[in-house]
Order: sequence, then structure tokens, then C-alpha cells
Amino acid sequence: MLSFAALTLRLGSTGCRGGRRNLATIVSGNKTSQLVRERLKEDLDQMRGQFPGFRPGLVVLQVGDRDDSNLYISMKLKAAAEIGINASHVRLPKTATEDEVLRRIVEVNENLEVHGLIVQLPLDSINPMDTEKVTNAVAPEKDVDGLTSINAGKLSRGDLGDCFIPCTPKGCMKLISQTGTSVAGKNAVVIGRSKIVGAPMHDLLLWSHATVTTCHSKTTDLAAQVGRADILVVGAGKAEMVKGEWLKEGAVVIDCGINHIPDDSKANGMRVVGDVHYPSAKEKAGFITPVPGGVGPMTVAMLMENTVQSAKRFLKTYQPGKWNISYAKLKPQKPQPSDVAIAHSFTPKTIGRLAREVGLFSEEVEPYGTTRAKVRLEALNRLKTQPNGKYLVVTGITPTPLGEGTTTTTLGLAQALGAHLHVNSFACVRQPSRGSNFGVKGGAVGGGYCQVIPMEEVSLHLTSDIQAVMAASSLVVDTINARVLCESTQSDKVIQNIILVPILFGSRPIGIFARFYLINSFQTPSKQLSGYVASEMMAVLALSTSLGDMTRRLARVVVAYSRKGKPVTTEDLGISGVLATLMRDAVKPSLMQTMEGTPVFVHTCPLSDIAQGNSSILADQIALKLVGPEGFVVTEAEGGAELGMEKFFDIKCRSSGLHPDVVVMVASVPALKMHGGGPAVTAGSAMPKEYSAEVISPWLPSQPHSQAKHFLLPSLASDSLVYLSFDYNSTDTDAELGLVCEQAKLAGALEAVPCSHWAEGGAGAVALGQAVQRAAETPHQMNFLYDLEMPIDDKIRVIAKSMYGADDVELLPQAQKKVALFSKQGLGNLPICMAKTHLSLSHDPERKGVPTGFTLPIRDIHANLGAGFLYPLVGTVSTGAVTHSYEPAQ
Repeated sequence: MLSFAALTLRLGSTGCRGGRRNLATIVSGNKTSQLVRERLKEDLDQMRGQFPGFRPGLVVLQVGDRDDSNLYISMKLKAAAEIGINASHVRLPKTATEDEVLRRIVEVNENLEVHGLIVQLPLDSINPMDTEKVTNAVAPEKDVDGLTSINAGKLSRGDLGDCFIPCTPKGCMKLISQTGTSVAGKNAVVIGRSKIVGAPMHDLLLWSHATVTTCHSKTTDLAAQVGRADILVVGAGKAEMVKGEWLKEGAVVIDCGINHIPDDSKANGMRVVGDVHYPSAKEKAGFITPVPGGVGPMTVAMLMENTVQSAKRFLKTYQPGKWNISYAKLKPQKPQPSDVAIAHSFTPKTIGRLAREVGLFSEEVEPYGTTRAKVRLEALNRLKTQPNGKYLVVTGITPTPLGEGTTTTTLGLAQALGAHLHVNSFACVRQPSRGSNFGVKGGAVGGGYCQVIPMEEVSLHLTSDIQAVMAASSLVVDTINARVLCESTQSDKVIQNIILVPILFGSRPIGIFARFYLINSFQTPSKQLSGYVASEMMAVLALSTSLGDMTRRLARVVVAYSRKGKPVTTEDLGISGVLATLMRDAVKPSLMQTMEGTPVFVHTCPLSDIAQGNSSILADQIALKLVGPEGFVVTEAEGGAELGMEKFFDIKCRSSGLHPDVVVMVASVPALKMHGGGPAVTAGSAMPKEYSAEVISPWLPSQPHSQAKHFLLPSLASDSLVYLSFDYNSTDTDAELGLVCEQAKLAGALEAVPCSHWAEGGAGAVALGQAVQRAAETPHQMNFLYDLEMPIDDKIRVIAKSMYGADDVELLPQAQKKVALFSKQGLGNLPICMAKTHLSLSHDPERKGVPTGFTLPIRDIHANLGAGFLYPLVGTVSTGAVTHSYEPAQ
């Protein structure tokens, strides 16, 4: 059987019979395009065989509603559907602005499910449009029309394998090849020099080794030029301008024109013709394309081919569920430099690049400089159907004054999972708060080769979340003081006129015209009151699940009491809307990176001794969506397990609805020595020499045994527990580490893994990462420590006995009054957030190890209604909270 090319050659013979030449062979675009489509279907079948469920994606972006554009688009969508390409049509109204069009293009550029993007021309808008600018906004790797300057430039210099060729010229070349004519050495003439047809057609013929002449409207001897052409491609846009007598005998004629001329025989009075006078041309040409049915179908077919080609290129680097992310290579030095020196030795990648690597769109990222950015909550809405990844929480034994290394372990584990085990991993840590010691313990964003960088940016103002919280708390204090002054010096009429202002902010007017008779800021200094309010607002920020949720929580914050004991909220004062406005940006997590280039969310800083001690719910939620079902999010529960971890489960998980898959507990040999009776450790001072000497004694594992026992309570924790011995100090010996691991396993830990990530980065935590991966696959179930419906004092008692080892609790008179009051007010079903020292399991920070035989004193209980918990004050702990004494209103 003859091939199509051979058949057309035979039919296109220029020999004569009876003195008359045979007519030109029609080169059908319909037939050729159908062959292309069948081949593309086979290609897609192979793709799906390798990547089940995969489909190339194509988007056609249209501005306006032109009939001709609608016709062309419908043809493209139909062809895509026939082949199996997932094509969608995005139509913007004629009122769309250039900026709106550009934003939509960027959105499609960043969508990994789209492999081809067409901007349908012309842009039919009532607003000025720079077509060149819009066209060049398309990502070159998705420019399946081949119209961007980058693709055009590569074509012009002959890089045909590294660009997309415009569809019409590419289709023309396919049709020429179907004639069996060799292009090399032929004289080729192109009429027209448009960027869509003429110019790229010239380049294609040139790089196929033809001698090419481009003619245009200024060409004076057009007929003579046409007469020398072995191959003629016409794209002038002028009906039947090329006459048959101009042609060289036997020439290949490719007609790209589509024109409408009057024809009374047609129903619509118009007939479609090309740029070549077909009746006369077919008498002289060897091969000719018809209009319609020639180049048009091939243009659509080549668009489909380019889309499939783009998808193939994408699949070369595509790994299902894996980010296309670059990691930095660490070269740890010995002796190890300071944290500052290490941090300064690395240059972070730009935050825009990191955001793209983890699947965030440009419109979802608000850069603060080049290395940090806010992530908008719209990202969570876009990803809401994406399955969550694996959820890990890192906690620790009761820490020393220097900390226990939970943040460093969180970062090191994320680095190990990402940069070394090649699993999508995201760390979520709290923002450091300088406080009165201004970071004397360290940066609070890791240490050694496990840090968030740049160090100065994350350690100081970052994205000003803390400043926003402090501004909001200052507003509360100023409002209260102004209200107290106003009520004590002004008449009711004056108060009514002054306090009417908050209505303008949309707050409810309840109590607006009534005197609150506020206690003068609880008889508390403004600075102390501001700190109390800021603490609750930070807790609100960390527990919020959306901007609306934060707004509602802020409205419930109790900031004062009347003399009769009536609670006064920010909404009562008419400032809740203003507070939400001040904190509207603070609710967005801040994106940064570790030293090895893995992503980190740094967000919120509630303390574990007076609040819940965890990073934000929103950071965890967005990260879990970004990593995908096979990825890992490593979040931190600050402080000892009896505080940060217990609150993580009973407060944070209750609010978020998330349950962890694995829990990692951090223990360091120096901390175990201190809790076993070692000398006191002071922040800012050198470690006593006793901590560098090997100690193998029965007390060494006592602290981890206690923590593991609490942690593995069936009523509280996930079954999947990895117990980590953290090699924080280079003087730790193998014997000490071995003993800790042995005792941890005896206590019930699933695995115990010595690590050296502080000194080696992620490479030093690879074994931990592998253990975590194994643990995440084991069946597990999480239960809360207590039921919310239990009485307040019983919930406190469960925490004290189960987590601290107390014999019982003692509620002092003020605490007893609060239990009665809160129960009467319907607040008894709130979770409990114990305000207790983090330096001991007991209420006494001097009692180390595992204290026994003590009763936990509860001196008072406060309600954080915005955050949604009650917090008992244990012993002498100071929260900065206001104190007040009143008889509850009857």
C-alpha cells in the first residue's frame, strides 16, 4: 500500500495527457490533522499508563465575546476533548483591564495542572491593551501558541528543540512534508511577515535548509518572486491576491489565508476563500491546500500537539506528590562556629522562588523583602479539597533554663525529611519574643545547622505581628482608661455624645449609652494590663481558623469588669472591629526557610506557661495542604510535655480538628543530668563542668521515663511515639546516649533515636526521619485527656495527677469562687490552660526530676473567652493578668 506522501506524489505528477497538464494534488488538512490526533491519543494512553489519572491541561483565555473568536475557541475545545486534553475556556468581559488580564495569566502560569495557555487574539476590550505585553506574560514553558518573545527568539536562532513553534507555521511544515517534497535546497517564498505566520514560517524553512525569501506589502516584484518559488506559503490576509499564472510549474502552495467575499449562492451571502486564487492555481501547482479544510485544521492539531509536548516536558521532572524544590548543601565545620557565624554563611533563596517550589501562587504571597513573606488565607481556600499530609508534633522533657531544643529538633527533622529523604516537609514554629532578656538564651529559631534564616529578620521584627498585637492591646488600655476618666468626670449627655463614635466602626451599640462604672483598669498599671490583653490576643491569633473566626474571638475578649462584677468585652467598648483591622495582617502565617532550603512557617508566640505554647492553627492547616498526603508537617509544642504537649492536644487540636500521626519527644543528656541533681544552670552563663563528664547512674533516665509514661497514656496521646535523645552537647558519650535510649524503650517509646542535627543539620536527623516515617504508618488513635463536660475542678485534677504527678489539687478561696462563678455563667465546658512554671513538673521551679508527694495549689482562675479556655494560676506563677475582687452580681 502506498503511503500518503507517495500517493500524493503520484497524483501530483506534472506530466500532460492529450496536451493538458494534470490538476494539482489537494493536500488535505482534515486528513493529516486526523492522523495527528490519533497519534496524540496514543501518546496520552502511554502517559496515563505511567501516571494514572494524568491529563494534559489547556486554558484558552479570551477577552470579550467576538463571534469569530468564539468559533475558533469552540474548535479548539472540541479537538482537545476528542484527544483527552483537559481544556477550559476562561472568558473575561470587554470591561476587563490589562492588569486583570495579566493577573489571570499569572494565575494560570502557576497552576501545575495546566500545561498550555492560549491568549485568544484579538483582545476585545474597551480598555487599552498592550497585546505584546499580554502575550509575553504567558510562561514560555506553557506558551503552546509559540508567540512569546522567548520562544520566537529561540526559533529565530535555530533552537527548535527548546521552544514551542507557532501552530500555523508548524502545521504548514507538516503539510509540506506530506507532499514528499524535500525542503532542503529548495527556493521558498513566504508572503507576509506577521509574528503569527510569516516571520516564524521564514525561520522554519530556513532551519530546514531552504533558500527563503520573505515578501510583503512593499515588495515591488511580487509576481516574479512567486514565479521562482518551489515552495510558496501565503499568509497576507488579502483575498485571492496570488494568481495561478504567477506560480512556478509544479510548486507546492500552502494557503494560510481565510477571507470572506460576497457570494449570492451562499445562504449567508458570503464565501470563504484563501489568499491564493484557487481555480487558476490548481491548474499550475503540483500541490495545493484548500480553503477551508487545509491549514486551518492543522493549526488546531498543532496546538494539541504542542500541549501534549508541554505535558511530556512537565512529566520529565514530575514526581506525583513531590515538590520540584532545590535544597542547599551543608558543609559543617569543626570546631563548630557560633550560630551567628553559621547563619551568615548561608545565602537563602528568594522567597518568591520558595513559594513557587511549594505550590503557592504569586497572588497568595505578600513579600516582605526578598527572604520572608506573608501567605494569604486564600491559599487555604484554594487547597481545601487537597488531602492533608502527615502531622507531627515535637515536644520535650521539662527543660532547663536554656531550653531543651524542641525548635532545633523541629527544624532538623524537617530538613532531614525534605533535603535528605526527599519527602515534602514543612516546619511550623513560633515567632521568637525577645521579652525582658532580649534573647539571652539564643534566637529561639533553632541553633547550629538547624536555623531559620536570615537570623536577624526572624529574630527581630519579622513581619510585625507582635507589634500589631501590642498596638491592639494598647488601644484596649487607652480605651478603658479614657472610659474611666470620662465616666468619672462627665455627665450622661456628654458621655452619650462622645461614646456614639464607635457605631461608625460597625460595632454593636449594646451598652454604648450606659455607664459601665468600670473599676479603674482593675486598679492595675496600664503596662501590666496591656501585657495581659496582649497575651490573650496572641492566644486568639494562634487558635483562629480564619479572619472571621479571629474577629469573633476578639469581640469576646473580656478586658474589664464593672463594679458589680459584670464582664466588659471589646465589643461592649465598641472597638472589636478596630482590633480586627489592626490584626488583619497578623493572622497570615509568615513564610521563611531553613538553612537547607526547606520551608518554614513562623507564626504567633503564645507562651506555654501562661498560654497554649503552640504555633498557629492556620500555619499548620496551610502547611498540611501544601505538603500533600505523602508529606510531613512538623509543628512544635513549646516547653515541657506536661504543658505544651498537653495543651496542644486538649486545646489546639480541639480547636483545629486536627490529630497528629506521630509525636516526637526531645530529651538531652545535660537536661537529664540537671534533673537528676546536677548543678544549677543559668541562662547566659557557661555550663558547669559537671555536665561534660560522663555519668552513668540510675537517675539518668528517670526524667524521660516519667515523661514517656505521661505521654503514652491511652486517654491522651497517639499510639505512635518516637522518643528522641537529642545530642545537643558534643560531650555526650555513647554510653550515656545508649542508656537513655534503652530506658526510653522500656518506658514504652516506639523508638529511641540519638541525633546530631545541631552539629550536622538534616543529615544528623535522617535516622529520626526514617523512624518517623515508620511510626506514621502504624495504626494510631488519639484521645483527649479529659471530657469537656467534666466539672472545672475535676478537669484541673486530671491534668495535675496525670501530667504532673501530683497527689491532689488544692483550690484556694479565690479559685473556689471562680469555679462557682464560671460554672454559673455556663463556662464550665471550656478546656483548661494551666498557668504553671515550665521549669518543674510541680509548682515549684526548684524541684527538679520527678517530684512526688505534693499537692498542686490553685490560687485563682481566669477566663480567656476570646481564646476559649479557662486558665488556673498555679502557685506563684505570674501571668501579667489583672486581679480583681468583687462579689458576683446576683
